[in-house]
Amino acid sequence: MKTKIYRILLALPVLAMMTACEGMLNLTPEDRVTPATFFNTESNLELFTNNFYPSVLPGGSIYEDEADGIINPILDEAISGQRIIPETSSGVDGWGWDVLRQINYYLENSHMCEDTEARNHYDGVARFFRAYFYFYKVRRFGDVPWYDHVIGSADKEDLNKPRDSRELVMQNIIADLDWAVDNLRQQKDVYRVTRWTALALKSRVCLFEGTFRKYHGLGDWEKYLEECEKASDLFMTESGYTLYNEGSTPYKDLFTSMDAIPEEIIMARDYSQSLSLTHGVQNYEISSGSGCAGVTRRIVGAYLMSNGERFSDQEGYETMSFLDEVKDRDPRLAQTFRTPGFTIDGVSAPPDLRIAKLGYQPMKYYISKQWDNSSCVDLPLFRTAEVYLNFAEAKAELGSLTQEDLDRSINLIRNRADMPDLNMAEANADPDEWLESEQWGYPNVDKGANKGVILEIRRERTVELFMEGFRYYDMMRWKEGKIFEKPFLGMYIPAPGNYDLDGDGTYDVYIYDDNTAEGPQADVQLKLGERIYLYDPETGQVGSKGYLTIHQDLVRHWNEDRDYLYPIPTKDRILTNGALSQNPGWDDGLPF
Repeated sequence: MKTKIYRILLALPVLAMMTACEGMLNLTPEDRVTPATFFNTESNLELFTNNFYPSVLPGGSIYEDEADGIINPILDEAISGQRIIPETSSGVDGWGWDVLRQINYYLENSHMCEDTEARNHYDGVARFFRAYFYFYKVRRFGDVPWYDHVIGSADKEDLNKPRDSRELVMQNIIADLDWAVDNLRQQKDVYRVTRWTALALKSRVCLFEGTFRKYHGLGDWEKYLEECEKASDLFMTESGYTLYNEGSTPYKDLFTSMDAIPEEIIMARDYSQSLSLTHGVQNYEISSGSGCAGVTRRIVGAYLMSNGERFSDQEGYETMSFLDEVKDRDPRLAQTFRTPGFTIDGVSAPPDLRIAKLGYQPMKYYISKQWDNSSCVDLPLFRTAEVYLNFAEAKAELGSLTQEDLDRSINLIRNRADMPDLNMAEANADPDEWLESEQWGYPNVDKGANKGVILEIRRERTVELFMEGFRYYDMMRWKEGKIFEKPFLGMYIPAPGNYDLDGDGTYDVYIYDDNTAEGPQADVQLKLGERIYLYDPETGQVGSKGYLTIHQDLVRHWNEDRDYLYPIPTKDRILTNGALSQNPGWDDGLPF
């Protein structure tokens, strides 16, 4: 499967040649490629659209998934409340527009191919990527200019165009995706855009927009959730995709396979050691140099007990030792984190608190030391479990969810994990107070009759999609940004001393302060107040007992009226002489 990367690499010089000089495209010398001579075969349509994959699809960095769950030593500005208004911002997830020009250029010239079926398929690929491109823009900036044609340097009106409404852009995104669904080929291909990829993206986009509108009071949220439901249901009914469920650790295997598992994974990013196309996700999990600080209790506490009971219902759960905390939990916990029984190349490997400063160390993508610095494990971008989760959440928020709906979505995911089914009536009769709390949960959740099941679906999403790039924008659409003001808390440490973290009877870490009595010490030694900090919930201060914490001295502020959207770069506002308005609450000092 790795040979498909070659076709994408070959597209890059062709694209540069085709789009570098607009004026030259009106000439037709025999020795020059022109639109008329290039866009006339299926192979060239494929070659041109191949460039959209690396330009638009996210890379390995999304798997860091920093939000309220993963906290890095160098805190993201959005989470710290220290964002500034940039002068410029490039890339598809910034204010960059280069790839959109390439997509529109293709769509303006593809009609030269007389093979209608092939042309429609690759037009569908281009429309898929235009929709994906604009999805990035809307979720980051809100209102943005919509362009469906190539803009030249003389097109002053277009270059100085104000932002179009969020509604107009979202309707155009859905129109592009609907066109793609109707025209893309149905044959499954884990590395290429197909009809099923377009349905999965529509499911994702419409869930985001519907819930963002609902929780931010924008109106018309129901129609987007209904579109999510329809797209998800069509995928679930017709695609033939299922949840991968082979072997003893099927969940873990999805993220440690050199070739993406096609039964469940709809689309993955392809990597190859032979082509030097690798990523550092595994290194991020095990190297202090890559900046992994660990995972908060908000994530680990969401995992249920193996019998389906809530962890927060267990006696003494707040101050359990690590060994007791991870015992008899949802099996996905042990397939995602270092827990007793985890090994590296056959050797027991407990959490390394020098790296995972909050104690919980993710290992979701880890294989062996061979791949520490450069892994070529394929990274899933769309998978069936997400579509199931989208379907259930959309129906729960709409108020139309039934137990039958749960049985064909959430409970299939739970069954794969050997977990008990989610019962809708029981969840709504007794909503989880921990999941609704300000410190650990979602205080802004819909307070209606479906509150309990909505919380449980969010729990399932948190667990199933952890470290897959969803968490930050999930928190944004649920309007839960205030959680970033709360302390970042991890594993509970009752006092300085030695700790066995893998249950083998030997000490793995020695935590001490100036008053700690001398005695047998573990090889890993961390001094309180220097290498490690404990937050005491009783005093609200750093002390000699409590939860591992990080960024304890940083006072974070979240502006509810401003911070759910990013600011427009000042240079772009200046270039349009103020035609581009700034997002609410952001003061860039410009007179317009």
